[in-house]
Amino acid sequence: MVRQSIRLLQSLAKNLPSRMDHYSKFSPSPLSIKQFLDFGLKDGDEAKSFTFLRQELPVRIANMMKEMNLLPFRLLHMPSVKIVTSWYEQTLQDLVHFEEGHEDDMVCLSDFTSRLITIRNRHANVVETMAQGVLEMKESYGIDSHEEHNIQYFLDRFYMSRISIRMLINQHTLLFGSAPKTHPTHIGSVDPYCDVVSVIHEAYDSARYLCDQYYLASPEMDLEWVNARDKTNGVQIVYVPSHLYHMLFELFKNAMRAVMEHYGSSSYDFPKVQVMVTKGRKDVTIKVSDRGGGIPRSKIHKLFNYMYSTAPNPPKPGSTTIPPLAGYGYDLPISKLYANYFMGDLSLSSMDGYGTDAIIYLKVLESEANELLPVYNTSVSKHYQANTPTSDWSSPTGYTRYFSTGIGGGLRR
Repeated sequence: MVRQSIRLLQSLAKNLPSRMDHYSKFSPSPLSIKQFLDFGLKDGDEAKSFTFLRQELPVRIANMMKEMNLLPFRLLHMPSVKIVTSWYEQTLQDLVHFEEGHEDDMVCLSDFTSRLITIRNRHANVVETMAQGVLEMKESYGIDSHEEHNIQYFLDRFYMSRISIRMLINQHTLLFGSAPKTHPTHIGSVDPYCDVVSVIHEAYDSARYLCDQYYLASPEMDLEWVNARDKTNGVQIVYVPSHLYHMLFELFKNAMRAVMEHYGSSSYDFPKVQVMVTKGRKDVTIKVSDRGGGIPRSKIHKLFNYMYSTAPNPPKPGSTTIPPLAGYGYDLPISKLYANYFMGDLSLSSMDGYGTDAIIYLKVLESEANELLPVYNTSVSKHYQANTPTSDWSSPTGYTRYFSTGIGGGLRR
């Protein structure tokens, strides 16, 4: 029996490239929050979930891995990136094992659910490990503008794929796994009555605790909400609370850090972080406003760049340290992906010298909150091959050179 299992694993490993090619020819099938909810409420058939996931998960992973191969050669050979690649190769191999499984086989269904839990645990540190790989390349070789453009493009798509894969795995394991339900009203990871204000308080308290550890003080919060849609007492939507918490926690961390560093930890009168929530006809909007000195307009776009951070490099993954208040610079880019995942958004506006507004937009209607998924195709390959476009507008450097060389002398008379 053991020898048969070893031979099977060896065969799967040998055929993995061909299976990856096969699955990458298919596009992912996006689902809406309503579909996640309806399946859990009305159907909840483990066999149907197994039949869908044993095809859909390999498709999403194969699309991701094929695109990963288009990354710069030097990045692919960084130690941390090799680790991430090996994780996904092992996961695809694990899933291909169930290609011939039968949905009426209870042993197969139980084994599949257990395997998904193993896969989820295996990929727990993907974000930090991939970020470490980018740092390794930057420190070893540097990163030119073309490579930076491609890495930024890839990471947006890579991390969005990861969010979607974890969503599928969490739904199945929470619905059909043996672990006790921690949230009896949740349908998997979806809360049909997600209390937005309650999640805001939870995220604020967590960020404040962390801020107190670093600065021995923290700004308070002032929260208001308006429900212009259904006039009920509170703001509720069908959503994934853990996603909303992630976004808000990062925004509160950024706001608190800005306030503490702008005013100095010796101050005793910090301006409050202002939060405004509205529920309209189409959107739930959450605005987090701080008076932390603001950000120059020229730097706003950089805050969504994975290779830009105003904080020192964090400790390597696995280090036993206090969780950093800021680190790789991935907080905002990934929070934006969480917002985009179900057709929402996250944007920033700032008044340099005063403060910053961060705004989260979420879909009110769960039927309109569809997964936004990257698709691997020929146009993606062309994107990586194309040179970074050059600017076709004037720049300050040309202006400076014009006058410093005296070429414009006639205009100065």
